[in-house]
Amino acid sequence: MPSVASLSRDLQTAASSPLLVHSLHETRSSVLSLAANENYIFSGSQNRDIAVWDKTTFQLKGTLRGHTGSVLGLEYAKEKNWLFSSSGDSTVRVWSAVTLEPIYVITPYMGEGSGDLFSLSWSSEMQTIFLGCQNTSLQWFDFREPISRSPSSLSFVDAHKFFDSYPQYERKPADIHANNKGAKLYGRSSPESDHSDAAHQEYLSIPASNVIDSAHYGYIYCMVVLRKSGHGIQLATGSGDETVKLWSCSSQTPELVHEFLCDHGAVLALVAKGDTIYAGCQDGYVRVFDLETKTFVRTIIVQEGIDILAMSMLGSDLYTCSANGWVKRWSASFDCTASWKGHDGIVLSSIITQRNGSDLSGFCLITGGSDEHIKVHSTGLLNLKYLLNERETLDTMVYALSKFVSIPSISSDPSHMEDCRQAAIWLRKCLGQLGAHTSLLATGEGTNPVVLATFEGSVRDKTKPRILFYGHYDVIPAPPEGWNSPPFTLTGRNGYLHGRGVTDDKGPIIAVACAAAELLSRRALEVDLIFLIEGEEETGSHGFRAAVQQHKAAVGEIDAILVSNSTWIGDDRPCITYGLRGVVHCAVEASKPTLISSDRPDLHSGIEGGAVAEPMVDMVKLLATLLDGKRVVQIPHFYDRVRPETSEEKELYKLLSEVTQRPATLLSSRWREPSLTIHSVEISGPKNATVIPGTVKAQISLRIVPDQDLDTIVNALREHLQISFDGLKSPNTLVINVEHTADWWLGNLDDHWFESLESAVREEWGEEPLRIREGGSIPSVPYLEKEFKCHALHLPMGQSSDQAHLPNERIALRNLHKGKAVVERFLLKVADKNSLDTIPS
Repeated sequence: MPSVASLSRDLQTAASSPLLVHSLHETRSSVLSLAANENYIFSGSQNRDIAVWDKTTFQLKGTLRGHTGSVLGLEYAKEKNWLFSSSGDSTVRVWSAVTLEPIYVITPYMGEGSGDLFSLSWSSEMQTIFLGCQNTSLQWFDFREPISRSPSSLSFVDAHKFFDSYPQYERKPADIHANNKGAKLYGRSSPESDHSDAAHQEYLSIPASNVIDSAHYGYIYCMVVLRKSGHGIQLATGSGDETVKLWSCSSQTPELVHEFLCDHGAVLALVAKGDTIYAGCQDGYVRVFDLETKTFVRTIIVQEGIDILAMSMLGSDLYTCSANGWVKRWSASFDCTASWKGHDGIVLSSIITQRNGSDLSGFCLITGGSDEHIKVHSTGLLNLKYLLNERETLDTMVYALSKFVSIPSISSDPSHMEDCRQAAIWLRKCLGQLGAHTSLLATGEGTNPVVLATFEGSVRDKTKPRILFYGHYDVIPAPPEGWNSPPFTLTGRNGYLHGRGVTDDKGPIIAVACAAAELLSRRALEVDLIFLIEGEEETGSHGFRAAVQQHKAAVGEIDAILVSNSTWIGDDRPCITYGLRGVVHCAVEASKPTLISSDRPDLHSGIEGGAVAEPMVDMVKLLATLLDGKRVVQIPHFYDRVRPETSEEKELYKLLSEVTQRPATLLSSRWREPSLTIHSVEISGPKNATVIPGTVKAQISLRIVPDQDLDTIVNALREHLQISFDGLKSPNTLVINVEHTADWWLGNLDDHWFESLESAVREEWGEEPLRIREGGSIPSVPYLEKEFKCHALHLPMGQSSDQAHLPNERIALRNLHKGKAVVERFLLKVADKNSLDTIPS
């Protein structure tokens, strides 16, 4: 809110604040400076390093090391692809923004006597970098002049603590008179040097002729080159002496043209637009000056007594960043149009940069703070809720996913049944906006509907391939304990999107939908892509089969099935899943006979112990018959139909073992060998140590593999349990309930569908994908194969560390974008095939 004394109107609305796109984390370090180019975001930190973040995926691409003091300033020279960095170690370093290698180390005149180098500004016309120094001098290095080289071993001072001090509004003023003590030796022989880059950089020095001593009567905290000034090239500098000075740079040495008095504390930030300069002051004021008339124009009271440490401009909008963590936007008429809490600490730096990528254009405001975070906000999007299908203004995929994740569609919790229904309705509308024909299919009383959507490809002479994409919009519960952010709020951190369902399975659904929409918009979709998205997968797919059979005509003929509902085997190498184990879930219950247990279901061991046949003892004996000491399943004929391992499989497991550093036998036992697990044993009555429970219930499961027959295994399990129990000759009763089953699935690695998918992954990621199997089960995949008499393909998008079903579930933004791109390539490839192979199951 503007100050009571402010004449700026408060024109904020609920939708006016920029949308938080992503948050990056600088571990244990304040973010003192920022810069960006077309590909990277650069952040200078208190810990002496410069982090390089990918502008599209927001992942850390590298770290520039060399400074021995805090990185106080960053400046990007576009025409040279150079990044300049200034530091508390009294040096400026020049880096290649392409190779991320060091080029030069520039020493100011007087070396460490110049103190901290607070500010930088590059003039492309003059090929000159200007420096604002702690010793009040203004210095510059002209790259048009012959380069003066200096020795490669230099003495640098510790970083000044101005930016680490308390802001003025906390009544603990920054110690701007502190003296730096102690020197550090940097050079090739220094233990702190980065040997990987030191050998490739040159050492330059600023000559005495390129210095204006006492350019201010205080530290020079900020500066800006006025590139579009009508008076030639000019430089504005802001200082702790509460002034802004204007310098003409037409001659070899900058000449003072005018001095603006601010009277509101140190000038800590400067921005300019045309002939207007905005000066952010320590007292929480922005002073506005006109260059043409050399007059004071306006004062903006941002928040009295709270330092303004950074400012940025986009068009006619001014963004101010304050020491209390707040960011505000001001219009050309000096009205406040937005304000939000940007950081939990001091906002120390900000820039405006343009986003790139096929899905996103426009500009972003990036801010860095003392809370160790970098925040990326979209700008200029005041009507976000209307922009779902406006590709030119917003990243549709991420925005849609944020809406999808916000719906807690937990199918196992009856209290969220309406949320599940709303998720289905939202997804239907979303797919409709992206270009599909949509409908909801009922699955019965008390179960969630199926979303059916068809993206129709262009009509052509030959038959169009018809591909069914299967997924699920329901998720498992997400108790807030253990989460670093709200589970149903999509949160971007360090290149990852966090939230329940982002990798299982809402993220892949949106990625595939956006792939189809992208091809549709380019008139390049020449297949029919049919979405069949259920809402009961996490609880056993209740009603799904009946709904598919009832509406099979609406789905139509299907040539192939695409699934994306698992993760890679690791974090670095893309994969294609070609096999899943089946599962049999069974509940086994032992209890006292009804006539005995009706009046006293549970007994006291001190009274009845030894006098009755205890259900717990029966259950322990029964469960002991299932496995031997080597974990071999004891059900008769259990292993009879297990498919033998081929030589090709052995070679594959050997390769995977080398990649994952896991034993091949471990992978084989998880993926291609059957198993039995005892999950839990529950008792009736209180769990006191003296109680004999009247009923004991155990949960067990079997994982089955090719070529085991599901029905045969179920019958064998029932028979083994009953015969084993009968052998106990117990008066107790046994109830066996097979609660859920799913068949195994094995893909066809030889047909053109798999070849096309594998080729698409290879081309997009630039490396051969790994062929993997999963130990888990997806019941609907083998069912859909049998129902539509075609093969299924499984494209995992996420990484093994994505935490599916766990707190802090996530997916890499890079994986999401590349997953979308892989699907686009795949759809294009299968459309180019001259004939379709419809292979019976």
